[in-house]
Amino acid sequence: MRLTTIAALSLLALSLAGCGKGSFNTAVAKPVPDVFRYPIVTSPTSLDPGVVQDGDTLDVIQQIYEGLVTWSPQNEVVPALAESWVVKEDNKTYVFTIRKGVKFHSGRECTAQDVKWAIERNCVHKIQSQTVDAYLSDIVGLSDVVKSQQAKKASDKAEIMDIPGIRVIDDYTLEIELQRPTPYFLGKLTYLVSAPMDKDHAPLDSEMRDVSQMMGTGPYRIASYERDQLITLEAYADYHGGAPVLKKIERPVIKDAQVRLNKYKNGEVDMVMLERQDISGLKGTEFEKDLVYFDRPAIWYVGINQETVPQFKDKRVRQAIAMAIEKQRIVEEVLGGHNTDANGIIPPGVPGYREDGPALKFDPVRAKQLLAEAGYPDGKGFPELTMNFREIRPDIQLAAEAVANDLQKHLGINVKLQTMEWRAYLEKYNNHQLTIFHMRWAADYIDPQNFVSHMLASYGPENKIGYNNPQFDALCRQADSILDMDERVPLYQQAEDIVLDDVAWIPLYFQRDAELHRPWIKDIRESLFGHLPHTTTKIEP
Repeated sequence: MRLTTIAALSLLALSLAGCGKGSFNTAVAKPVPDVFRYPIVTSPTSLDPGVVQDGDTLDVIQQIYEGLVTWSPQNEVVPALAESWVVKEDNKTYVFTIRKGVKFHSGRECTAQDVKWAIERNCVHKIQSQTVDAYLSDIVGLSDVVKSQQAKKASDKAEIMDIPGIRVIDDYTLEIELQRPTPYFLGKLTYLVSAPMDKDHAPLDSEMRDVSQMMGTGPYRIASYERDQLITLEAYADYHGGAPVLKKIERPVIKDAQVRLNKYKNGEVDMVMLERQDISGLKGTEFEKDLVYFDRPAIWYVGINQETVPQFKDKRVRQAIAMAIEKQRIVEEVLGGHNTDANGIIPPGVPGYREDGPALKFDPVRAKQLLAEAGYPDGKGFPELTMNFREIRPDIQLAAEAVANDLQKHLGINVKLQTMEWRAYLEKYNNHQLTIFHMRWAADYIDPQNFVSHMLASYGPENKIGYNNPQFDALCRQADSILDMDERVPLYQQAEDIVLDDVAWIPLYFQRDAELHRPWIKDIRESLFGHLPHTTTKIEP
């Protein structure tokens, strides 16, 4: 059954009534000088860099905040707030030299103390950060602080606790000590959970909920935010890298895919992300020339939670589900052939990727046999499942529907589909409460650890599904601390072989984005991760 929310139906009706065939603005679309307009598909899940988890929101707040290091268009870690750094001989201690004269949007200078304070603030129990320990647990003492904070009662006073592995040497020198050599640590530091914020404005007793609290050091400051309506960013003239070329960025919140596309066609936005079913309709039109494609180091998968469904603890059940899903048909027919079906977990662009990975192949006959061996012939006695996926994304819904249909058709398992508001979905995911779900994981840093250990080891922060295999963990721990990539990759691939046979979760396809870009967008910076902060972007007629 295809589920559609009332809100989405209403938006679609409006779009069909106001933007039907032949109703597009016949005037020549023109840019708004020095203003970059592109939609966001949902309201930000948070305004707080210590809390945010999703890519849509990160694309907004990376304009406002920045960390010690960042990504270059060449996908390399490069200086941001830190003008340089050295690694001591122990390969565990990093010494960062902070740029002088960097200002928060409040006008106050940012120093090494602000970086330390921001990380310690994100550990405070009232902030409820899901990312600070996930990305910074390598730092000596940080996980202990997080555990101490989590032990506090909700009514306890919010207080900073010292992290011994972060040491302020002077205003412009910061030393970070790790528990062990961590070859991907600088990549982790690009995540905004370590971005400094002005402590005179950032709350200590809750996450940020108001634009007045958002004082970063990035190229843009937030000017206004109307929930479900519009986010407006203004260029920060005192940005340490020089004022951006653009004067303003406008991010209208447009949840309906057809409305987003129609606004592009009418010249109301300059760039738009497309759903797959939109692309074929652009062939042969004036907009085909505006199509731009981006391969992303990201995987879409079907998660199966062993903590909520006892039947999922049986490897035969998990293998049966994997073999019953015809992912090649989903990729080629349902989603239009714009993605690549995933035969492994590590995506293209990440060391260790294998085009012909050993993921289980579509085999409905063997799938049926396995389910019968597990005690559920033709699905008899197997509980009905509820499959969750995020709201207002047609591609995600189409793929979820296809998976549900395959499980019913080939195994006799009934799957009820349920969309969820994005933040509510993430909260349920973080609390290990999802049962079976369709979700994406995109690289935070270009390292196989981010997909193998980080996602699926029993100690991995993103393992929300109860998967545990000691042999897999041992390979991951060995690979995690080896500095040489050529030595690490075979170990991760061995671990990947195990987890694919175990079917911790089911890889579906690797992501390829399709966007429409107006020709007047100039000098936009790209990386494998997506659009980089718009320091050089121009809008030129």
